[in-house]
Amino acid sequence: MIRVAVAGSSGRMGQAVCHAVSEAPDMTLVCGVDQHPLDAHPFPQYESVDAALDAHEIDVMVDFTRPDAAPQNLRAALSRGVDCVLGTTGLGEDVLRDLASLAPSGTSLFYAPNFTTGAVLMMQFAKAAAKYFPEAEVIEYHHCRKKDAPSGTAAMTAKMISEGRDGRASSSPGKETEIDGAEGARGALMNGVPVHSVRSNGFVANQDVVFGGMGQTLTISHVSWDTSSYMPGVLLAIRESASLSGLVQGLESIMEI
Repeated sequence: MIRVAVAGSSGRMGQAVCHAVSEAPDMTLVCGVDQHPLDAHPFPQYESVDAALDAHEIDVMVDFTRPDAAPQNLRAALSRGVDCVLGTTGLGEDVLRDLASLAPSGTSLFYAPNFTTGAVLMMQFAKAAAKYFPEAEVIEYHHCRKKDAPSGTAAMTAKMISEGRDGRASSSPGKETEIDGAEGARGALMNGVPVHSVRSNGFVANQDVVFGGMGQTLTISHVSWDTSSYMPGVLLAIRESASLSGLVQGLESIMEI
């Protein structure tokens, strides 16, 4: 059995992970870590990762917290040889590499900006399309409680589009066309791709990648209606973490695509 701890266990995503792990036949939910424990949780809860590790043997820690809290959680777990699965976005590449360097050999930090299989395929399709369409923009929609903008998925999509372009640049007008008082209208330019973030009630996590070419457009869309859409990817990452080492990024790296 894989012994799992969940950091952020009282949050929306954390509760979903706790339920999924509890239902998995090859895993046991050892404990949760959260500054605001829920009375309804039937498992032990701790306010820090160190306290959880002092009390339990843990194989994998899953972190769905906040960008300001995740580094401390990961630092505590990785330094003690616990594999980590990170779903918290908003941490830079340098931060992830510095954290992974704390882990002893054979310990892994797995990070994915999105754990839905559909989102992974969307990004792969976008990279393939970028070779054939000179223009591309990303529009992402999330619930109003999301702490970072743009989303990690949008940032990764922009990076993959840039890679798929093979050095070609967009000729679409950019920030130079924004009128006074409307700065930001063209979105954030990431790897040469405009990215727009929508935050509103009514969304979980949606993204459109809009491509344009001569006389045609192509839109690739992915919609997550419920947090349950993330769980197959999270469970896959937990299962694969023991066979990984160091920093591993992207669900596509462990999916058979």
